[in-house]
Amino acid sequence: MSSFSDPKTVVSQRLDTFVTSQRSHTREMGSEAAQFVNAAAAAFDGGKRLRARFCIAGWKAVAEASGRTVPLTGAVVSAAASLEIFHAGALVHDDIIDNSDTRRGGPAAHRALEAAHVSSGWVGNAASFGRAGAILLGDLLVAWSDDLLEEGLSDSDSVTAANARAEYARMRRDVTVGQFLDVAEESAFHSAPDSEHAERALRVASLKSARYSIQQPLLIGAALAGADTSQRHALSAFGHPVGMAFQLRDDVLGVFGDEAITGKPSGDDLREGKRTVLIAYMREALDSGARRVVDELIGDPELTPDQIASLQQTIIDTGALERTEKLIAQFAHDADRSLSGSRLSNTAVGELRDLARAATARTA
Repeated sequence: MSSFSDPKTVVSQRLDTFVTSQRSHTREMGSEAAQFVNAAAAAFDGGKRLRARFCIAGWKAVAEASGRTVPLTGAVVSAAASLEIFHAGALVHDDIIDNSDTRRGGPAAHRALEAAHVSSGWVGNAASFGRAGAILLGDLLVAWSDDLLEEGLSDSDSVTAANARAEYARMRRDVTVGQFLDVAEESAFHSAPDSEHAERALRVASLKSARYSIQQPLLIGAALAGADTSQRHALSAFGHPVGMAFQLRDDVLGVFGDEAITGKPSGDDLREGKRTVLIAYMREALDSGARRVVDELIGDPELTPDQIASLQQTIIDTGALERTEKLIAQFAHDADRSLSGSRLSNTAVGELRDLARAATARTA
């Protein structure tokens, strides 16, 4: 198996091999099935491979703790690649939930399927077809992620395989609950005390993103390397605050990001009604009248550019953006401190810190 030098390339190659095998399985199912498989493959084409890179970094931190360079195993590469497929499935479903038209600068999966329906000249409602197809597409991607994980675990010993499966299962459960809480918060915030909004938003960030994006990929990789309790604790203590900082950065970009860089319209989270920490901090600083006005605007899909700009300025003027940036910095500091004295590979610790900086100081 390849060395650790280029994990993105290794993971992308594994994904290509997996897609080739899936295409061969559906070759006799007709052109529509081929179109469906191609749409699934397109869903995880490109991207930062963040979860895969943290998975491999977690594996390396444990596998090379003795100071030896160890070649990547098929199990960890397959697990890292399976995380990318699972993430793609989650994004397909997320775009349906959020009524998002774009993803990474192109059409969201349900919009791409809707366009394919139109271009094929099929009868029926194209938008309904796109949504139904994308729901099934997300389901297929989740199934593929399991298939690829199991392919990689086939040569692992039973204890290692069981530990990796347990971490993977925990990740799936947590992110699903977190996604529901994110949706629920858009309605439940109205009946929850204003003083609890920030805490509730942080709970969603933990389940929906921090554990799923950083902490669990690290622990899955560590499990495949046979991590002991102290190593798991160190990686967990690092991964969760990095994940929190990562999600809070995502929240900031969802309001202030440059569409040309993020691939999403500026202020999209405001139109979608996301009840993030950024919004909770803004509301805390407003009087009841101004708070009511803000609540009427957030979640309106027809917000104009001027209304978006006004909300952005309010977030700045109330100090909500500054508070969020300070919280991001605190989480990043906590994560960095958690690795001091850990029984992990020194080289990997440096790489983990580099990954943390890339995840929390990004512009897309």
